[in-house]
Amino acid sequence: MFVKKTVEDVSVDGKTVLLRADFNVPIKDGKVADAYRIKQALPTIKYLLTHNAKPIIISHLGRPDGHVNPEFSLHPVAQVLERMLNVQVEFAKDCIGKPVERSLAKLEHGGVVLCENLRFHAEEEENSESFAKALAKPAELFVQDGFGVVHRKHASTDAITRFLPSVSGFLLKREVDTITEVMANPKRPLMAIIGGAKITDKLDLIKRFIEISDIVAIGGAMGNTFLSAQGVFVGDSLIDSNDLPLARDIIRMADEEAKKRRFVFVLPRDAVVSEKIEPDATTRIVDFSTHVVAEIENYPRRVPHGAISVAKHERILDIGPFSGSFIAGAIQQVSTVVWNGTMGVTEVSSLIGASGPFAHGTELIVDALLGQFGFRPFSLVGGGDTVGYVESRGLIEQFNHVSTGGGASLELMAGRKLPGVEALEDK
Repeated sequence: MFVKKTVEDVSVDGKTVLLRADFNVPIKDGKVADAYRIKQALPTIKYLLTHNAKPIIISHLGRPDGHVNPEFSLHPVAQVLERMLNVQVEFAKDCIGKPVERSLAKLEHGGVVLCENLRFHAEEEENSESFAKALAKPAELFVQDGFGVVHRKHASTDAITRFLPSVSGFLLKREVDTITEVMANPKRPLMAIIGGAKITDKLDLIKRFIEISDIVAIGGAMGNTFLSAQGVFVGDSLIDSNDLPLARDIIRMADEEAKKRRFVFVLPRDAVVSEKIEPDATTRIVDFSTHVVAEIENYPRRVPHGAISVAKHERILDIGPFSGSFIAGAIQQVSTVVWNGTMGVTEVSSLIGASGPFAHGTELIVDALLGQFGFRPFSLVGGGDTVGYVESRGLIEQFNHVSTGGGASLELMAGRKLPGVEALEDK
């Protein structure tokens, strides 16, 4: 249960409200390429407007490193926001000072001010109190609705709360409530599907899911590291050699958990390999189940039986059809699935505009989660690449919950406190 005050717990009528949103959206050729995060912020903005409040919206975009850079301007977002809200959106050319005051003065009844990129000021990421005070100056209330940034201690997530009464918006509450409930009281069986590149980025998440879930399936580039940790030759595949000891520790941890209860830890059993990462790449399937297990250096090591399966010049770029089918089948046996990370290089499209040659494993998971094989479990989807993929397929509304925050959702799932939430007023 969310324990922080929300906009419904305080009076917003007629007030000037500083709203922190997460409009860190992809911009291509000067236009917003994916408006999902903007859409998710609309309920809070509309609530403020219906209560005659004057919202001043602040956000960051990209990494301009504390310098003004037109490439990272939020102006394209203002244009999209105006169409979605069907109200006047004044774009302030800065997030503090006279530009904000002038934009406020221009507002007609029911309008919104969207400020320029917070990160054009280095003080934002430095959590500067003087910068936060300048942000707060024109407002009477602060509303935090940028779930994607609340794991950071920045001026617009932490220091700002020392200058204004601070409460949550609807998106932040929904994200925290949904993720917390899934982690604390999931409908079982619970399954976690985890992809991505580096084990260290998701180490705590993997460990937590081994402790609380019934099945954990690993894919993506981190799957290569797990395979290599077992002695499988992975050719020119992306791995992190520094993560090899972690991979072995996780495998041991999963083995110990399986001895105590019914628990399954799934690593790739086959893979799609290729010499190049291109739409017209020639691919082939490598079957790791032909490997035999031997004891080398005191840990189970898989060594090739006969010829090396992955050639030196080849890369593992997706899980194979057996692994994808196994995971899809397991999805049919569980009630709740948390999915974070694609299973392959999904950003490579095919020559005809369809999903590319390294997206088949991820497609199987999507189809299984959406009930294409019969049963449809509750689905919680997170992670930038995962969200981007389901958005590109136009399927984002079909999942039970798609998180707007990559790092924040990881931190929350791992059981950590979020500074931007902790700083808000308690109920």
